Amino acid sequence: MVDLHEPRALRAFLSRHGYSPQKSLGQHFLCSKRVSRAIAIALHGMKGALEIGPGPGALTSLLCEVCESVEAIELDARAESALSESAPCAKVTLGDALSVDWAEILERLPRPRAIVSNLPYLITGPLLGRVEDHALRIDLAVLMMQAEVADRVRAAAGDSARGALSVTMQCLFCIEKVVEAPPGCFVPPPKVQSTVLKLTPRKHVDWVRAAEIKRLSHLGFRQPRKTLLNNLSLQYSKSAVAEAIEEVKLAASVRPHQLELEHWELLVRRLSGL
Repeated sequence: MVDLHEPRALRAFLSRHGYSPQKSLGQHFLCSKRVSRAIAIALHGMKGALEIGPGPGALTSLLCEVCESVEAIELDARAESALSESAPCAKVTLGDALSVDWAEILERLPRPRAIVSNLPYLITGPLLGRVEDHALRIDLAVLMMQAEVADRVRAAAGDSARGALSVTMQCLFCIEKVVEAPPGCFVPPPKVQSTVLKLTPRKHVDWVRAAEIKRLSHLGFRQPRKTLLNNLSLQYSKSAVAEAIEEVKLAASVRPHQLELEHWELLVRRLSGL
């Protein structure tokens, strides 16, 4: 079988299948054995895997080696022929990953199961939202994304990169960095660095409270350079917000990126009664 982790071999494989990367789809195909192996190691113990956007199948073929059952969702119909050669054991669903029913596919896969993806840069945010929505149905997610987005997902309290995305993802997942992927790991090379993250769903999540934390953090980061007091006062009375901030032992001048996750949890209890 052709080694799709060698750029020249990958280009020849793509040419043979009439499958050139399309800029309009944000296609940058992984061709790094180092990165693929790091992803495979991160998936240790997983029996099922759902890959979002497999492309020609460099990673998919490796998933078939480490998992009992592999399914994939692919928008580009040209990939079907390539995947039938590179990863014949994978079941491919052609369609838009933003509208295909992930739950139906995930329920077919044995547990423990994972979502795996080299997330298209153009729709990273919406796809992360879908991973959030299916956190109860998976045991792991291993996701590659633009390094800047990964930094935001992992940003700790006090980091200027911290935002509502950081709070929401950290509320639902324990997050670890797996590996970095510079532009040379892809065909064609993108103009940005990429990072692979490992997301392990937290146990015993209060989903009603988590949804309220997401809502409140989006409000709190509405204008990140403003104080938390000013942002939350867009919906709540300023006196109620000031009292809540004081009760959780924060300064009135605190900015939203300075809050720990537990601060958001406490604010939700005081402002929303959850």
